[in-house]
Amino acid sequence: MDLGIKGKKALVCASSKGLGLGCAEHLAAAGVDLVMNARGSEALEAEAERLRSTYGVSIETVAADVATQEGQAAVIKAAQGVDILVNNAGGPPPGMWTDWEREDFIKALDANMLAPIALIKALVPAMMDRGWGRVVNITSQSVRAPIGVLGLSNSARTGLTGYVAGTSRQVAGKGVTINNLLPGIHATDRADALDGGVVKAKGITLEEARTERAAGIPAGRYGTRDEFGAACAFLCSTHAGFIVGQSILLDGGATNITM
Repeated sequence: MDLGIKGKKALVCASSKGLGLGCAEHLAAAGVDLVMNARGSEALEAEAERLRSTYGVSIETVAADVATQEGQAAVIKAAQGVDILVNNAGGPPPGMWTDWEREDFIKALDANMLAPIALIKALVPAMMDRGWGRVVNITSQSVRAPIGVLGLSNSARTGLTGYVAGTSRQVAGKGVTINNLLPGIHATDRADALDGGVVKAKGITLEEARTERAAGIPAGRYGTRDEFGAACAFLCSTHAGFIVGQSILLDGGATNITM
């Protein structure tokens, strides 16, 4: 399918690996020029060069932490004129409700709620002026069904979802859509970190932890960054203009809900 976005420009946050890289790759494959962001420069530069040589698109890199005001300013400066914004950031650490203090919640909110909002506020008005734009926020399945040990993520990402629910309907008339992708377990470093916690807690191997976790997913496996990236690219396409303010699960059926 021709996504109709060749020649557009996108900012993809946290795109040196994992789900963000999957999104960047599928956008590049569709002919979209990129601004790629991540905290570490080495992996970011390596992946940007790979995508340039593979797909022939223009790619600018910004090594910065978008959870900070300085990082946001650097990314926003590089991303002026983008047509597509993919918000993404690593999730806060797991734990128990008794573990977290105010400072922990502030850090989670800065990374997973306030940073995406800052980028939306900075970049969407120009999209509205041009009459076309796409915003995709990568959040979590925990928005639909909270995960006990991910209380920080549950809180911050649900806050972003509430913000998007109202904002998306205010900008849709100007040709800009804002939607959320809610990943379940995918084969990424984040999954490895969470599985590592199970290894320590249960005294089992990493492979055993993965097998145990996959057994709870109706699809019987972890998702891949490739299929996640394809879903993101579709939401960014010209074909998705009537999808507004939605939170779409990509979790292999793991979240057992009716609606």
